[in-house]
Amino acid sequence: MKSRTEPAEREPDSSVREPDTSARPPLVRELLLVIGLFLVYKFGRQLANGHTGEAFRNAHHVWDAERTLRLPGEGAVQDLLLHGEPLIHVANTYYATVHFPATLLFLVWLYARRPRHYVWARRVLAALTAAALLLHLGFPLAPPRMLDAARLVDTAQVYGPSVYAAKPATDTMANQFAAMPSLHFGWALMVAVGMIVATSTRWRWLWLLHPLLTLLVIVGTANHYWLDAITATVLLGVALAVIRLPRPRRSLVVRHSPGASHEPPAAPPGRADAPELIAAGAGR
Repeated sequence: MKSRTEPAEREPDSSVREPDTSARPPLVRELLLVIGLFLVYKFGRQLANGHTGEAFRNAHHVWDAERTLRLPGEGAVQDLLLHGEPLIHVANTYYATVHFPATLLFLVWLYARRPRHYVWARRVLAALTAAALLLHLGFPLAPPRMLDAARLVDTAQVYGPSVYAAKPATDTMANQFAAMPSLHFGWALMVAVGMIVATSTRWRWLWLLHPLLTLLVIVGTANHYWLDAITATVLLGVALAVIRLPRPRRSLVVRHSPGASHEPPAAPPGRADAPELIAAGAGR
């Protein structure tokens, strides 16, 4: 008589795990932290304001260094933008409106979808910004639009829109003598790096267009030198080398995998198990 046995209870498959959300920090704390860092940065830039003579001396040194290094002239990029007034207006708008919103949306998306990458990106951006603030304090630099030797057009003042006051000495909202490094380029490059690391789509490399466009805009509008972007790249590289992406935590939450069973595999038809064969041989 054949006996009927019930199937064994399926046990969880440890290879299938829930997404780890334990790396997401509290929202209120993050908002206060990001706002606090931004205010410290803005206050620090204001401390670096007012060093007009030193800023222009440094500008001449940077300009001469670029010519010694045979870097392409910033004027060549500006000439391309000045071919049409709509194009230069778009470049000025990009400079004025994309920098902060793009970085903020980047952090918000990482916080919601990739919390582990968010913590890493926030630390890298904070380190990059802190290093930039120290350089702004120690090396005030007038942008190329203010340098007579550069012979460049202040496109924002001529064509608009502009985020700076016409007279730098009266500008209470921004420090116009903080050209090096370019945080416009540094933050844009970090957005691209972060999105490439945090996503897996084959289109993720298109994020490199953001820092590329930013580079053309900051140089073409005469707000930054090539060396400003190069310095930002070096500082970001150091920050990325020091601050590594945290490893994911092993989650204890598991899913039941359908079809998983711990029943021993049935023996092939016509074959007895090894103990039965031994017993049969002993009884002969």
